[in-house]
Amino acid sequence: MSAPAITTPLAPAPAAGSGPTEPQPRTTVGANLLRAVLHNRKAMAGSLLLLFFTVLAIFPGQIAPDDPQAEIYLPGLGPSSHHWFGTTSYGQDVLSQLIWGTRQSLLVAVAAGGLATVVAVLVGVSAAYLGGLADGFLSLVTDVILVIPIFPLVIVIAAYEKNAGLLTLTIVLGALGWSYGARQLRAQALSIRNRDFVDVARVRGERRLYVIVFELLPTMTSLIVASFLGAALYAVLAAAGLQFIGLGDPNAQSWGTMLYWAQNNEALGSGLVYWAIMPGVCVALLGAAFALMNYAFDEISNPALRPLPKLQRR
Repeated sequence: MSAPAITTPLAPAPAAGSGPTEPQPRTTVGANLLRAVLHNRKAMAGSLLLLFFTVLAIFPGQIAPDDPQAEIYLPGLGPSSHHWFGTTSYGQDVLSQLIWGTRQSLLVAVAAGGLATVVAVLVGVSAAYLGGLADGFLSLVTDVILVIPIFPLVIVIAAYEKNAGLLTLTIVLGALGWSYGARQLRAQALSIRNRDFVDVARVRGERRLYVIVFELLPTMTSLIVASFLGAALYAVLAAAGLQFIGLGDPNAQSWGTMLYWAQNNEALGSGLVYWAIMPGVCVALLGAAFALMNYAFDEISNPALRPLPKLQRR
């Protein structure tokens, strides 16, 4: 009599779709931000304007037809094929001065906006995450800066520094233009500091600096960018205003100094309209570029501000 065969029970067949799932690619914050910018009309319009001025600022020598300081033409010439916006009272080409003036105007905006954003991030996020006495002190400093009229204070400070140069304007505008961004960043950090992913980082024993830099800040990227754009917009207008009233370096080549010399030489009364108007138009366009991008990033960071689709509006 033969022994019964021992059969091994077959493993149940895996159900359809229950096999090992392939790892899904992780979308980075930068990719999501780029996708949001490409689908926002305000962001695209502002980006194109900013790209135009950036090209002018990087390659002024290759684009400008003449040396902006060269007094080699007849004074007060009108627009022509060679002088698109005429010449100044000193015989300088207005178009060349506009192109060369882009560099300093854009540099002040980016540098002052970057400095203000760094201070706003340090103060706002630190106050929200640390809490307690640190939050109270940093919030008090922020509130004091918020209620101070900034532009008159900037005028007073710049008046003590005769012929304030690029570095002075950047430091003054950046050091006094961070309070509004800090208030926004603190409110955002307060809303996310007790979420699950932050608590997990604390349970792992991560340091405070690690939690702030690698857990909190990446989730606030769009708001940080919006804060930078708002500070840069303020810096563009404030720097041009300071130079226009004579508190900048009159020998520097920028749109604000062009307005200063046009006013001193009564350009409008002398018929040199483009010399007086075009620097202001450039300031307005650069400010519009930062403003459009700022509005766009407000919509990206706050879904309640996004426009409704056409079907939903119907």
